[in-house]
Amino acid sequence: MRLVIARCSVDYVGRLKAHLPLATRLLLVKADGSVLVHSDGGSYKPLNWMSPPATLRVSSPEDVDLELGVVEQWTVQSAKTDDRLIINIHEKFSESSHDLGVDPGLIKDGVEADLQRLLAEQIETLGEGYSLIRREYFTAIGPVDILARDADGATVAIELKRRGDIDGVEQLTRYLELLNRDPLLAPVRGIFAAQQIKPQAKVLANDRGIDCITLDYDAMRGVDDIESRLF
Repeated sequence: MRLVIARCSVDYVGRLKAHLPLATRLLLVKADGSVLVHSDGGSYKPLNWMSPPATLRVSSPEDVDLELGVVEQWTVQSAKTDDRLIINIHEKFSESSHDLGVDPGLIKDGVEADLQRLLAEQIETLGEGYSLIRREYFTAIGPVDILARDADGATVAIELKRRGDIDGVEQLTRYLELLNRDPLLAPVRGIFAAQQIKPQAKVLANDRGIDCITLDYDAMRGVDDIESRLF
């Protein structure tokens, strides 16, 4: 990763046009080809950027730009579109490069895979008489997290999320439409399960005939001391 702190102006040219006037900023050039322009404010989001695949060309400025104080010009060209990020550097204050190596990725406690495993092992959480058919039931549009049978022997498709929103309900709806075409499974109803479910998602699920269940992750993994609760 290359880090440059410089006084610069930035222009994005392509489907959209945007201009950042002259100011001191942090320029990040990542190994994947992306280039990001950051300020000292605005939280974690860059002011502008070019996503990979892209190529970076560093050139000397033309006479007109030289007269304006530009000492170096970066042109970041997208490989897929005509979009360009043009960075005119007036002064560099700091520059360094670092090899970060291969990142293992973010490992979270309570990710969906863990919830899926726990719910499959404790399928009775959904109700008495439930039995597991299988985890990751594959369909033509992706895997259903859990396929189960209820106490009456009917098929139930369960979609799991850490935080349930409208997109999750839409995803389960698409699975249900496909599963209900299979005469060996139909009729199939759906359950949308998550640690937290947004009110809008509950409304949409109810409209689609999908049940919502809030999962207590701590209780499922056996670390919730119910006797110590005040409420």
